[in-house]
Amino acid sequence: MNGAVLLPLLGLALGILVGALAPVSIPLSMAKYTAVAILAALDTSLGGIRAGLENRFDLFAFISGFTFNSLLAAALTYLGDRLGIDLYMAAVVVFGVRLFDNLAIVRRLVMNRFWSH
Repeated sequence: MNGAVLLPLLGLALGILVGALAPVSIPLSMAKYTAVAILAALDTSLGGIRAGLENRFDLFAFISGFTFNSLLAAALTYLGDRLGIDLYMAAVVVFGVRLFDNLAIVRRLVMNRFWSH
């Protein structure tokens, strides 16, 4: 694996390890925001891994995508809270679909790279 793929994987593994071991309590009022932020981070990380496997990783696109996705998801969540509707579900659905899409593509790319005929 090249560095463009290995670095996001190491960062993701380190983040999961720190998150699992750190005694953090999230207030109930922030639970929706946290869930959307985690989905945005996972979506961007898998997108970065995918781009690395396709040899088209761009650090600026990665950082700007992470920032924009997170801000838009937080804004939707906040707007939904103000309107009294679960608007954050739109972000959850979109990020969920993108996560499974990217994961399927990453799986195929890895399988083709290591187990091609």
